[in-house]
Amino acid sequence: MKKLYEKSEITFAIFWIVLYTVGMGNLRNLGDDSPWMMAGLIVISAAMYLFVRSNSLCGKYGLSGWAENNREMLWFIPLWVIASVNLWGGVSAHYAMPGQIYAAVSMAIVGFAEEMIFRGFLFRAMLKDGSAVTAVIVSSLTFGLGHIINLFTGHELAETLMQVVFAVSFGFAVTLAFYKGGSLLPCILAHSLTDVFAVFSAEDVSAAFNLTAHIAAFVLMALYSIYLAKRVPPADTSQEPSAD
Repeated sequence: MKKLYEKSEITFAIFWIVLYTVGMGNLRNLGDDSPWMMAGLIVISAAMYLFVRSNSLCGKYGLSGWAENNREMLWFIPLWVIASVNLWGGVSAHYAMPGQIYAAVSMAIVGFAEEMIFRGFLFRAMLKDGSAVTAVIVSSLTFGLGHIINLFTGHELAETLMQVVFAVSFGFAVTLAFYKGGSLLPCILAHSLTDVFAVFSAEDVSAAFNLTAHIAAFVLMALYSIYLAKRVPPADTSQEPSAD
């Protein structure tokens, strides 16, 4: 794996995207409340983390500490608001115990895994060899469009399209948050909370309310992305090209 990484970070990122996409496609067929899905995600995430840690890459991938420019990042408050969108319509358990616990843990791990792959491996690889603008766009679109796989795991078309749009806009916000803040930890936390809250969201919410909530979240993510792109300098301007 190290040889692949040293040869091409882009190829390394694509390897993880394919592995994760295929793995998640099969794991989700078992159900989000399956202990096997949770176990599979733990193995995938542990492999990524051990690779990063054993090769002293925690700093590069934003795992060595919280953002130093916390104030400029508005304390990441927009991300916490966005993370709560799944609870706006109320709270309910989706599965019987212990399935609910398995699902919550799985979704928390998904946040880590997907941030490592799309914001860490892919974004950093593209940033190394190209412009920040291109890296942000590709990372965000790849992450969002990857949610189309939900069509093959029992989700309806309209629901999946809403998830794709939400994920693309969320992708822009967290990619810029990583680029401008230098820490992946807030992105992982926001992503994990968003997904965990999804398995505690009320299931009897009307389609109109759900659409309205997602539009409000989309607008907030767009405004936060614009603010980060225009007002906050990159965390490491000496080594990375500016997004402005």
